[in-house]
Amino acid sequence: MFAGKSFFEILAIGGWTLYLLLFISILSISVIILKIIEFSRKSNIDITELLKRTKNTLVKKGNIEGFIGYCLLLDCPVSNIIAAGLKKYMETGNPDIEQAMKRKISIEVLKLERYTTILATVGAVSVYIGLFGTVLGIIRSFHDISLAGSGGISVVIGGVSESLIATAAGLSVAIPAVVAFNFLSRSVDKFVIEMEYVVSALKEIMSELGNK
Repeated sequence: MFAGKSFFEILAIGGWTLYLLLFISILSISVIILKIIEFSRKSNIDITELLKRTKNTLVKKGNIEGFIGYCLLLDCPVSNIIAAGLKKYMETGNPDIEQAMKRKISIEVLKLERYTTILATVGAVSVYIGLFGTVLGIIRSFHDISLAGSGGISVVIGGVSESLIATAAGLSVAIPAVVAFNFLSRSVDKFVIEMEYVVSALKEIMSELGNK
């Protein structure tokens, strides 16, 4: 059916809906690549080692301000949570820094979830755009037959089969977007668990220092 046809000729067969799906797919792929790179960078950290360095800095009364700068330089959720807690500790001298860190968790979650709603939207609407393109193609096929005044079942089937490319394109855009959205959502949940663990661990460290 599409033998010998170029990519743009196939797009022309599907109509404007295929051009829209092409744009959406480029947007979706860009978001997926961007978020995978971001999450890979932010998860590449040894939490246990970072907490150990945090404790050593507090116990030995080292350069807390310098350590905060180091955490911010790492720019990952857990290090930013530690930086927020230590900054609050330096400002107030109060070891009760849990609320400051929990507020920071909310900010970090918003950062992690940025652009992921695009994938959810793409996954939801791409199939419908494809179906809409298919319906338009079928309507166009019957309209052309009525104008020509002739055409058997083979003509109708040929037109319908070509218009179904829009549905196939919609599915091919929607499925990767849904899979990526679910994967990224699970990754965000993992980051949240890690941040909550860091809050608990740093709270325990501060409690130990307060009892000395």
